[in-house]
Amino acid sequence: MQQFPDLGTEVPEITAAELKARVDAGEQVTVLDTRRPADFEAWKLSDPNVRSVNVPFTEFLDDGEPVEAVPEGVPDGQLVVSCAKGISSGFVAEFLAREGREVEALADGMEGWARLYEATELDVDGPTVLQYHRPSSGCLGYMIVSGGEAAVIDPLRAFADRYVADARERGAELVYALDTHVHADHVSGVREVADLAGAEAVVPSGATGRGLAFDAALVEDGDAIEVGEARIEAVGLPGHTTEMTGYRAGEVLVTGDTLFLESVARPDLEDGAEGAPDAARTLFDTLQAVFDRPDGTVVAPGHTSGGEEPAEDGTYTRRLAELRESLSLPSEREAFVDRILADMPPRPANFGTIIATNLGRERLTDDDAFEAELGPNNCAASAD
Repeated sequence: MQQFPDLGTEVPEITAAELKARVDAGEQVTVLDTRRPADFEAWKLSDPNVRSVNVPFTEFLDDGEPVEAVPEGVPDGQLVVSCAKGISSGFVAEFLAREGREVEALADGMEGWARLYEATELDVDGPTVLQYHRPSSGCLGYMIVSGGEAAVIDPLRAFADRYVADARERGAELVYALDTHVHADHVSGVREVADLAGAEAVVPSGATGRGLAFDAALVEDGDAIEVGEARIEAVGLPGHTTEMTGYRAGEVLVTGDTLFLESVARPDLEDGAEGAPDAARTLFDTLQAVFDRPDGTVVAPGHTSGGEEPAEDGTYTRRLAELRESLSLPSEREAFVDRILADMPPRPANFGTIIATNLGRERLTDDDAFEAELGPNNCAASAD
């Protein structure tokens, strides 16, 4: 492990939650990221109110000793200094403070940012619906609460105990943990939540065809799950994956990785580039069926890109009528396929290991699971 000189300078720390509160309030923040350029380019702290600048920690050292002057490229003004775990950024923050610069160190670096998880209640009729948001990756999950019972949709393993606590805080016990599909960008928490809460793990039946290797209840299009006084209907939404399944509760449709606020699903994570054209054709048909639903349907996606503005209730949701207007999608199937396949981002980090883990075919420790899913989700293709 890299050793850094002790400069004996005190630097205030800022937690991930404190930083998020600032940017949510509209404050413009400059983050100085001291990781290596490749790591910075792959994944950085992103928000409309954040400017992220990369100056690697190596620029602050000369043969193991601090350099004599502030390196070129370090922005002027107040800075929040970050790295992977808060180690190199701690040294850089001390160096800059010693040089008279106004700095704060992000506690635990990008790992601290990845542990931030927010919950906001949707302003909708029907059962209580919470949206969970992980700002570091854009992952979204949901909890539906009704009549003393609760179900969580697309839970993350890293926050399994959080769902149990949140349900009980609302006078409910978790009875179901549901996945929309076999995720490729994060480690699912359906089994862990089920074990902690004594709940039932539920996955789409199509996961068996992909090699599902653990016991779970299976749902198909049209099936219904009763949670308290609420009815959660399974809605087949194939395209991103063959087994992709949404869930409708009242006016809310959880679309998983099918339809986002500014984009649609990528079709290549199950069968690669070879299978992507056919998957994209299936996705086109699925989206047509979604857009045929009532205007007032509240689309609750599985991810946010980090650039969208939240709705008035603070959640990353949209009424379907608004999405029809804002998304520019080709109206013909083959034109849609060409558009989607022409703009594919890099695949999520460690996606093969994550898929195998979510199928129950591999096992990761909690620490290894957390490390494997760090980074952007990259599950969307552009709709522009």
